[in-house]
This record gives sequence, structure tokens and C-alpha cells, in this order.
Amino acid sequence: MNKIALAALGVGAVYLMQNKNARDQLMKQVENFTGMTMGMNQNSGSNSSS
Repeated sequence: MNKIALAALGVGAVYLMQNKNARDQLMKQVENFTGMTMGMNQNSGSNSSS
């Protein structure tokens, strides 16, 4: 069973590497799920120390 899961993961990774549209859709879903963009730094805006 473990080999099947790893094979499915590998096939999915290859598909995402070759298909930019699928990558973009997946990233959009992840961003919607987490509620933040991937490029954002969580510490931005909290640098003031007054």
C-alpha cells in the first residue's frame, strides 16, 4: 500500500511540474484554504518598535 501511495504522489508531482495551469489552480486553492498569499511575509508590518 505504501508503494502505491508513493507512486500516486510521484505521478501527481510530475503532472504539476509539466502543467502550469494545474499548478496555478492548486496554488489558488491552497491560498484560499490558508487565507493568505504564498509570497507574503507574516512579519511584514510589525517592524516598528516605538
